[in-house]
Amino acid sequence: MGNYRLLALDLDGTTLNDRSEISAANREWIAKASEAGVTVCVSTGRGYDSALPFAEQLGLSESPMIVVNGGEIWSKPSELHRRTTLPAEKVMKLHRLAERHGDTWFWAYSTQGIYNKERWAGDTYDFEWLKFGYYNEDTKVLGSILQELQGWEGLELSNSSPYNIEVNPAGVSKATAIEEVCRMLGFKMSEAVAVGDSLNDLAAIRAVGLGVAMGNAQDEVKAGADVVTGTNLEDGVAQVIQQYVLKA
Repeated sequence: MGNYRLLALDLDGTTLNDRSEISAANREWIAKASEAGVTVCVSTGRGYDSALPFAEQLGLSESPMIVVNGGEIWSKPSELHRRTTLPAEKVMKLHRLAERHGDTWFWAYSTQGIYNKERWAGDTYDFEWLKFGYYNEDTKVLGSILQELQGWEGLELSNSSPYNIEVNPAGVSKATAIEEVCRMLGFKMSEAVAVGDSLNDLAAIRAVGLGVAMGNAQDEVKAGADVVTGTNLEDGVAQVIQQYVLKA
């Protein structure tokens, strides 16, 4: 058992329950980890604005934050460290692909806000883009979108649910972001723990010292993890901290 110094926590399906709340047990054990000197880092596909309130609820005002799957790394919530953008012409192409599959919901994160199928940006070239996403519960349609995207250059593809596809610039992932956070803090990747439930967590789970899949994680994520903890309704994050992070 290593001595873990960084705990990277996904939000949805991991630290949050199905009502997007942090349970009392998760909050208590995250606080204990922080008090013990472990750096707790939110690591999410959400954008900065929707991730920040959770970092604040957890009292992580001095901790790094990884948002939009690593598209932005904040050295602390008030300080942007690095941002990797998705070129506007790629976003135009992703947008056209979405429109070809008419009933597919889509959204995109820009530094100015989130745009989607119902409210798209005026001139795509006026914005700095971070991430594009597709959602369709018809997995056949989703599969054909994925197949097409896999033939394109310069994209990192993942998901945050079995019904979506998340698109970042190539090389951008929670894994490369955690690596950068470790570099900033002078930690080794072997001293990091990553906890998550979806494909956007998988590379990180494989890359760190202890990769943890939630009990509710996608099968592929469980298969790539070192350990599987309880679900997000069973305080799985609190269990990880008790059993592994503070036991070290």
